[in-house]
Order: sequence, then structure tokens, then C-alpha cells
Amino acid sequence: MTAPRVAETLNHGLHSLFSRDEQLYLLGEDLLDPYGGAFKVTKGLSTEYPDRVLATPLSEGGLIGVAGGLALCGNKVIAEIMFGDFAALGFDQVLNFASKSVSMYGRRVPMPLVVRCPVGGNRGYGPTHSQSLQKHFVGIPNLVLYELSPFHNPEELLDHALNRGVPGVLFEDKVLYTRRAFRDGSVDDTFGYELVGDAPGWAHVTGPTTGDVVIIAPGGVAHRALEAAASLGKDHSIAAEVLVPGQLYPLDLDPVLPVLRAAGRIAVVEEGTAGGTWGAEVATQIYDRMWSDLTQPVLRLSSADSIIPTATHLEQSVLLDAATIRAAIADVTTVDPGPPGAPPVDPPADGTPITTPKLNNNDTTYMLVEWMRAEGDWVEAQDPVVALETSKAIEEVLAPEAGYLHQVVPVGEEREVGAVLGHLLPSPAQPQEAPKPAPRDNVRPEQRRLDKAQRGTAAVVTRSHREIPAAYTVVKAEVGEALRRLEELSDQTGATVDLVDLLVKAIASAHPDFPLMFGSLSDDETVALASVPNVGVTLDTGQALYVPVVEAAGDRSVSDIADVLMDFRMKAFRGEFAARELAGGNITLSINTDPDVLLVVPIVLSPQVCMVSLAGVYPECRLDDGGAVVQRRCVNIGLSYDHRVINGRDAVQFLTQVKTFLEDEEALSRLLSD
Repeated sequence: MTAPRVAETLNHGLHSLFSRDEQLYLLGEDLLDPYGGAFKVTKGLSTEYPDRVLATPLSEGGLIGVAGGLALCGNKVIAEIMFGDFAALGFDQVLNFASKSVSMYGRRVPMPLVVRCPVGGNRGYGPTHSQSLQKHFVGIPNLVLYELSPFHNPEELLDHALNRGVPGVLFEDKVLYTRRAFRDGSVDDTFGYELVGDAPGWAHVTGPTTGDVVIIAPGGVAHRALEAAASLGKDHSIAAEVLVPGQLYPLDLDPVLPVLRAAGRIAVVEEGTAGGTWGAEVATQIYDRMWSDLTQPVLRLSSADSIIPTATHLEQSVLLDAATIRAAIADVTTVDPGPPGAPPVDPPADGTPITTPKLNNNDTTYMLVEWMRAEGDWVEAQDPVVALETSKAIEEVLAPEAGYLHQVVPVGEEREVGAVLGHLLPSPAQPQEAPKPAPRDNVRPEQRRLDKAQRGTAAVVTRSHREIPAAYTVVKAEVGEALRRLEELSDQTGATVDLVDLLVKAIASAHPDFPLMFGSLSDDETVALASVPNVGVTLDTGQALYVPVVEAAGDRSVSDIADVLMDFRMKAFRGEFAARELAGGNITLSINTDPDVLLVVPIVLSPQVCMVSLAGVYPECRLDDGGAVVQRRCVNIGLSYDHRVINGRDAVQFLTQVKTFLEDEEALSRLLSD
């Protein structure tokens, strides 16, 4: 079962708390249905509890002040700040009213108030809607700071905060809202986690090995820390653990001190800018508690000292990312590999060869782009040793045996399948001059050789045009209602769901009635039919064209497909696809959705027999039944097909069913509710 998104768990938690406590109130701006808050976290609450969910004017100071007053009167109150940046406007109420009221009257006065603050960047919201202001609240007496994470249950966290008797601030990184929560101790195939310490506690994330370095990361940067930890293990053989606190301040290190002491190397990462930070407070307490256990100073990583730009590429250059975390930790962490162990028994005189494997069906040669171990290094069996570039991805080659590495082929050269790239020797090779790249051809300045990715594309399309007698059919679909429903779904989930995601689902849903469209030609007389629809989707980054595959697309919801494709888009821009993500498709969707594009005639990717194309949405005027001119939004959906397998009538019927999924309200509802 697919885990819920973090925003969904938060919304569910709020509903549960309201159902259990009639003294609980929620105040904030634009909370009421049908809007349900800027990030849809409070959706449905005002409908069920209209007397206790109160929309306020645009005054953060006012709403926090009223919330504090309600709390002093014996109620429990949650105040939502639309964007955490605006908490600065209510800071006086937090500092001089809510936190002080607990203890300045000569006796302890309960203040069950939680201020929710959506924070963080990576959403393109610009300088005043993207900041992480946690550091400005650290150290205020009687104020507890929490941070939402994919590991901690939001309902339990809020319940704990509201019953503590002191005010709290819950920071919620906006990027987390659309991510899936982690449950049942599992992160992925590599990492697992457990919650340690009293509520809200810490999430302790570990991989196959532990002990080299611990990354302490608040919930908002937890995914970046996990990505860095995975890369450190894969690329640098550094075993990284991740600790994610549910409570930022006051900081309780006791539950995790054994983990920190065992590693001795610690990094603290946060998205805010440096200077008087939460990370500095963490480092100070670590120094006080375990100075003698540290093997090096605590590494503190923050975002750049800059405002946060709106443009995506500039925003990414400012905010702390996984690559920065990985590089900084790798730069200061040296891991003792220990004894190399016994060499292979009776190795060949020249060692075990490392040969070029067959990585796909399109390329006959691959370029060596990186030796992942240095000349003479001891390499264990099945360790990544060399990276090869195919036309679509970079693949790692594993060592077939253990041994000392001797490199034969230099970086930048291409080799055919089966060619020897290097050897694994029983003892280090004698020093010799490193292999030199082959001399470059004397190319005239006006000529340019196609890069590896484009040469791969060229080979595929050449084969297609040479071998496949393709025909083409196109239909026009009215998509105004579909686009409206997708916009509603995006508002509900907090994630962008678009026509491409819906069309992938529609194509896959046609599989039971049109299995031939998802077949592959085994020979001139035989078609192998696919048991499940695996839909490839073209992604053109401007640098390379990729066709990753949405596996079992018919069993996925439209929202799930949107998540998968968003992940694919990020991998496309970074060029980080694994070959398995680009294989296994049995039908492909070609995307060309610029508004001025009306028709797209794609090629068919052998051995597939079909490729669907999606052009841009365009307005069209027509006469309604009463003779009035009305405007509708349309799109052209095309199908290139192998005429040896599929005839024109089949193509039209297939496209008509896909068109019906997009136009018919009942069919569209079924598609969106699956």
C-alpha cells in the first residue's frame, strides 16, 4: 500500500485531534473550505468544525495574540501562519506574550498554543516566501521548537505539543508536503529507521553498515541528508547514519549519544543561513557532552549567505543540497579500509579481466567516464569499479573478483562489448606510465561531433525508419473539463498533476481492450503481448533525450504517476538514470506540449509497435446547440504504429478510447479515482 503524503498525514492528524477535543481551536488566514489553506493542510476542518476553525484578517501579530488569549482561557489552540516568513510579523506575540505568560505571573500558567509555520525553499516562491527562520526562535525560555519530518507522526507530535503546557512552534518544510511519509521502519531498499527516545524523539536512519559519520538533519532536509548518505556509501565507501529530531529545542541529545560517540564524526545540516543557528547550538552541546569522543570538529552546513532567488537554477545555487552535503563530508572524512584480506586463490597470471558488459540493446560501444577506484587500490568483489556511459545513462560495472586494480583504458575512450577495461591482480602492478587518451581527430572548427547521447538517439531513429513501416493517425480531444479536474486534484494533493500524467493513465487503462498496442514484434509473424502496461515517456532536457518507463502504469493512481514522472524529470536534468529505469517499456508517449505545437509524428521504438504523441493545448471556437459561439480547449493526440501489426481501424479505435477517457465525465472520474 502506498504511504500517504506528509500533507495528508498532517490533515488527517488535525481532523483526529479536533474529533477528540472540543476545546481545540484553529486560527489562520484563508483556512476555510473550499480553499482549505495555502497548502490544503486544513482542508475539510471548517466544514466539520465551523465554530472552532476561524479565518482571521491578514495580521500575524493579531492572530497569534488572539490564539494566545484563547489558550490562556483554557482552550488548546493551533495558529497557522500562511508562510513562515510572516512569523516575523508575529514575533513580538511569541517572544513577549505567549512564552512569557507561562511563568511571569508568579505561578505556572498553561499556554497550550502551537504556531504552525510552513518554511523553506525549492518551490520558486522567491525571497520573502522561502526562508527557514528556525534560528530566530532558538533559546527563548518556555518556547519549544518542533519540525515536521517524514518519520514522525504529525498527530502524535501536535498532541504532545498541545499537552505540554508551554507554547510551541512547528516548522513544516513546504517541500515535505508532497513527499510520502515513511512508515514501519523502512525508507527504501537500502535504509531503515527506528524512533528512539521519549516523544517526539529522534528518527535513527541506518544502512547496511554504520559507524563512519552521523548526519544530524531536521525534517526539512532529511531527504537531502538521506541522498547524501546513499551517495557517500556508494561513491566513497563511507557509512553514514542520519538522525532526524522531532524536537529542535530544547535539544535532548541523551537518546542518541551512543550513536554519536560510536561514530566520532558528526555533521549538522540545515537549510537556513549561517550565523547563530540551530546547528551551532547542536554543535555546542555536542562539544560539551562528548569532546573527547570526537575525531574531528563538528561539520556545520547551511545555505549560502544570500536572499533566495525565484528562478529555479539560481534558487538551487543558494540552498543547501545533497551534493553539497556529500562533498563536504567526503572532503573531511577518511575511512580506514582495514586489511585487504586474502587475495584470490590461484589467480591467472595477468589477473582477472574487467570487461565491457552489454548494457542495452541500442549501443555497441560505451564510453569510460570514471574509474571509481584509483590505480593499485584493493577492490572487493562486487564493488563498483568503473562507470560507463551509454546513450541514455551512466552505469557502474562491478568487480567480478577481488584484487588490486590495474587500469588499461583511460577515461574518455570508448570500447566495444567484451573489450578489456582493466585487470584485478593478486598483487599491485608495477608503476608505469598512466594510459593516455587517444589523440583527437584533426577536426575542422566548423564541424562538431555528436555527443554520446545524441549518437544513441540517432542509432535508434535510423533503425526505426529502416525497419518499421510506420503509419500515423491523430484525433482531437476536448480537455477543458480534464484540465479543470486536474487543477482540483493538484490543489487537494499539493502536488502538480498535469495532462501528461492523466494521459499515461489513460493509455495504460486501454491495455485490456487493446493488448496488441502494447506488444513487441518477436519476428515477422509473432507478437509478444505484455502482461502489464509499462509506459515510456519522452523527456527532452535540451542536452539529451531520455525515455524512462512508468512500470505497471495501469495499477497506479494519476497522483502516483505524477510523482514518478517528477522524479524522472529531476533525474533527466541531472543525467542520473539507471539503465533499468529506461528499459522494459511496451508503449511510449512522446511529449511536445508547447502551445504552438499542433501535431507530432513520432517514431516507433523497436521492438515496440506503437508510440502515442501529445501536442500542445489550444483554444477552439465552435457553435453550441443554440448557435452561440463558445470556446473550448483541445489537444491533438497522435499514434504512430507498425503497420505490419496494427491496421488503421485498430489505431482509430484505440485513440478513440483514450479520447473518451479524457472527455467523458464518468470515464474521467473513474480514471482519477483509481
